[in-house]
Amino acid sequence: MFDRARCLRVAAALTSLSLLPGCGALTEEGSDPEHRLSVGTTSKPSKLDPAGAWDGSWELYRNVFQTLLSYQTGTVTPTPDAAESCAFDDTAHRVYSCTLKAGLTFSDGAALDAEAVRHSIERIVRINAEGGPAGLLSSLQKVETQGKQKVVFRLNKPDATFPFVLATPGMSLVSPTAYPAGRLRTDNSLVGSGPYVLKAYRPKGADSGADLERNSAYKGFAKRKNAAVTIRYFDDSAKMVKALKNKEIDATFRGLTAEQIVALQDETDGPIHVTESPGSEIHYLVFNPKDKYAAKPAVRRAIAQLVDRPALVEKVYRGTAEPLYSMVPAGIAGHTTDFFDTYGRADVAEAKRILRAGGITTPVPLAFWYPTDRYGSSTALEFAELKRQLEASGLFRITVKGLPWDEFSQGVQKGSYPVFGRGWAPDYPDPDSFVSPFVGERNAISTPYVVPRITGELLPKSRREVKRDKATDYFVEAQDVLMRDVRLLPLWQGKLYVAALEDVGGTELTLDPQTIMQVWELYRKTSWD
Repeated sequence: MFDRARCLRVAAALTSLSLLPGCGALTEEGSDPEHRLSVGTTSKPSKLDPAGAWDGSWELYRNVFQTLLSYQTGTVTPTPDAAESCAFDDTAHRVYSCTLKAGLTFSDGAALDAEAVRHSIERIVRINAEGGPAGLLSSLQKVETQGKQKVVFRLNKPDATFPFVLATPGMSLVSPTAYPAGRLRTDNSLVGSGPYVLKAYRPKGADSGADLERNSAYKGFAKRKNAAVTIRYFDDSAKMVKALKNKEIDATFRGLTAEQIVALQDETDGPIHVTESPGSEIHYLVFNPKDKYAAKPAVRRAIAQLVDRPALVEKVYRGTAEPLYSMVPAGIAGHTTDFFDTYGRADVAEAKRILRAGGITTPVPLAFWYPTDRYGSSTALEFAELKRQLEASGLFRITVKGLPWDEFSQGVQKGSYPVFGRGWAPDYPDPDSFVSPFVGERNAISTPYVVPRITGELLPKSRREVKRDKATDYFVEAQDVLMRDVRLLPLWQGKLYVAALEDVGGTELTLDPQTIMQVWELYRKTSWD
């Protein structure tokens, strides 16, 4: 997802975490499914139609829609959700079929059958929305139905990652009667078949949020431990923490600043507990090839030579993140440290040499842009620190500008920004999800990045490997290509934190392998072990 999976050992760690000392633990029998809960986040959906969003909107989709395959709590392998079974029908991995569960319906009463699946997937490709998930279906040639319950996906090339793609919220199944085949829905409602139904959505204002209630017609793996959940969207982390402390919300996910996390962790005898999980969410800079200066390799390499990641992480994130030296983060198979191996520590003299060799006159003027309401309040501090580091060298003159996500994303799609910051939480637990989304004419960063070596050779070879550990070498080479281009500059990878009131359980189970909150795992504690 744009601001959106991990290897086996990291995903396994998600399920081994427990609540902090003193918080206690509860069995599922100790939960009260009649209770309603409220969760705060700074990551508001960009669109409510799954065909239009490849970003943090997936958080909401996972809880309202179903996919053919999904990740049951604690697993990293896609398993059937709306499907009864799925498998490749050939050894070339170009024909993949799924048989649906019987009797599935959408919340509007329409049947979730093979035709509905075909409609859902085909409209993603047909609409091909800017910033939408159509890029995930690059290997799809045709969708066929065989009777009411069977769907067959014919691929234009071998793709062992296709089951992972079908498990992403981007492939959410939608009602054919509610979602037009050729255009996105633009109202504030959803029609799905997932664990919850969306009863109300408020996109703006102090009460911005989504009200979810149990879907009585749901047939899936999720065991809901609450009756309803309200997701509240905050434009400021401080407001979210205040709401948590005032017990206006029960838990928070995404958007807490490092200072807030540390402060909450230090309050060991307070009414709030913090659950920490390993994270594979990454943050990085994108250089626009249309810009006069960002298009020059010497400029990009000089910036790579100057950025001091340990200082950035220490000053801004205070141990809640780790320096990142490749687009594939630590903990994921195929991770490397290419940027550190090539550039080493920040070096002004070397950066000056790089610019001089490229014929670049200094100081180089550049504008750095970031979204003000997407990744939490620390983003402003992060870009202030990047500006400080680069200007301290005397080689750059940096202007930092921020915009709310809606305006920011429009500028990205128009190619308006020389350099801009993005976050990425992976689509699925495979290194492919940290390489393929960023390359090609149409990609997750809305900035064309044509890399024939990766798209024409390395990715196709990697997707022939069903045993994904055999694909590692291809991603190691792909990261070397990305490092040499420096069109993308990795900065840091985060850890995941859920802060919740002491009477809320299930926080250690809410994050699936895509780091998406599964709100059905949260419950109000009614008894202690």
